[in-house]
Amino acid sequence: MPSDILRVLPHRHPMLLVDRVVDVTPGESLTALKAVSANEPWHRAPEDFPPTLLLESWCQAAVLLSTWDAPDPDRLVLFGAMADVEFHRPVPPGCVVRHSVRVLDARGATVAFTGRSEAEGHVVMTVGRVVTTSRAVADLRNS
Repeated sequence: MPSDILRVLPHRHPMLLVDRVVDVTPGESLTALKAVSANEPWHRAPEDFPPTLLLESWCQAAVLLSTWDAPDPDRLVLFGAMADVEFHRPVPPGCVVRHSVRVLDARGATVAFTGRSEAEGHVVMTVGRVVTTSRAVADLRNS
């Protein structure tokens, strides 16, 4: 499914932080994987995967879920709010992170998500709520 990821997300290396989608129920939930490597540009051994990038990776999975059924290259997903995000454990290089994302509420272009990330059998991050909206790219360029 890497081609599905590239079809939806505008990100490319090194900021494409989702490697594979393993399960998706459009409009409801998605499970994605991110392999953490010491070869990524932000690593300086023996540092762990930065928590901000862990959250970014999870958010990319949320975008995949929100646009899975109808990707539209003329629309951009924007993040508006995050609440109750907790980092529980560090993620060292060599781990595969499993992101679980679930839709809490969807109203038009606005979608609220919740979920968590696991690595090596442990919860490494929980996300209470992330809210997104989408806008036409042309509208954003004219602002």
